[in-house]
Amino acid sequence: IGFPVLVKAAAGGGGRGMKVAQTEADLALALSTASNEAKAAFGDGSVYLEKYLTKPRHIEIQILGDGRGGAIHLGERDCSLQRRHQKVWEEGPSPILNAAARAKIGETCAKAMREMQYLGVGTIEFLYEDGEFYFIEMNTRIQVEHPVTEMITGIDLVIEQIRVAAGGDLPCAQEDIVINGHAIECRVNAENPVSFRPSPGKILQYHPPGGLGVRIDSAVYQGYVIPPYYDSLVGKLIVHGKTRGECLMRLRRALDEMVVDGVETTLPLFRGLVREPSIIDGDYHIHWLEHYLAAGDTKPAS
Repeated sequence: IGFPVLVKAAAGGGGRGMKVAQTEADLALALSTASNEAKAAFGDGSVYLEKYLTKPRHIEIQILGDGRGGAIHLGERDCSLQRRHQKVWEEGPSPILNAAARAKIGETCAKAMREMQYLGVGTIEFLYEDGEFYFIEMNTRIQVEHPVTEMITGIDLVIEQIRVAAGGDLPCAQEDIVINGHAIECRVNAENPVSFRPSPGKILQYHPPGGLGVRIDSAVYQGYVIPPYYDSLVGKLIVHGKTRGECLMRLRRALDEMVVDGVETTLPLFRGLVREPSIIDGDYHIHWLEHYLAAGDTKPAS
C-alpha cells in the first residue's frame, strides 16, 4: 500500500494504539509503540496496517437492519473535526458529498447488511479522499452523534433499534428515506477549551439554549457535580436548519445563549469554530482542527 501507513490496534479504538509510520525506517518503532499501547488499553497487542491518507474526511453511514435480510441506510454524517482521533463536531449531510455519491456508498453498506442479516442499528465508518472511500470499521451500536441523523430524517434511532430487536419491521423502505435540511452536533465537554485539561466540579449556573431546531441531550442541571472519574461530556448541542447556512447561523446563536458556569467547558472553542471561514465553507479534513489548535487560532469567549 506504500508509505505513509497507519498502525492501528485490532482490539479497540478511540485513538489509542494508533501510530503513523512515514517511512520504512519508522515502521518498527510505530509497530512496537502501538502494540504496547493496545496491550495496556485493551489487553490485546494485536495491530494491523492501513494506508495513511493526508487530508481525508471522516464519513460514516448510518444503517438499520431487521435481522431477516432487510436493511436500509439513513445517509451519512461527516465527523472530520477531530482532536486526537476523538470526534468534536459532527454534521449531516456531509458538505462534500452529492446525492449520487451518497446513494452509492449507502447502498453498498445496506447491501452488505442485508447479506449478513444484520440486526439493529450500526455505523460503517470510512475515510474519504479524492472521491474514494476507505473502510475503517463498523460500530455495531448506537453512536454519540446519532441525533444528527434523527434531525435530518425524522427517524428515532433508539426506538427503531428496540423495535427491530423485539422482532418488529423496519420503519420504511429505502426509497422513503428523505434527507431534510442540515444538522450539526457539538460535543460540549467539561474541559479547558485550549489545553483540554479536564475540569470536574459543581455546575453553578446552567442555561441550555432553546428555540426552533435546537436540541440538547444532557443530564446535567444547576448544582450537578461533574465527577473526575468518567467521560467529561456535559451534553450534546444539536441544531437543525433548512440549509447548512441556516443551521450554522442557528448554531451560532445557540452557542452564544448556552451558559455552563462553575466548570470550564469547550463552548468557547465552538463559538470560535462556528465563525471560522473554513468551517463556514465546509472546507476541512480530519487534521484541520489539530492544525488550528496548534497555530493558536482559538478565540476563547465567555
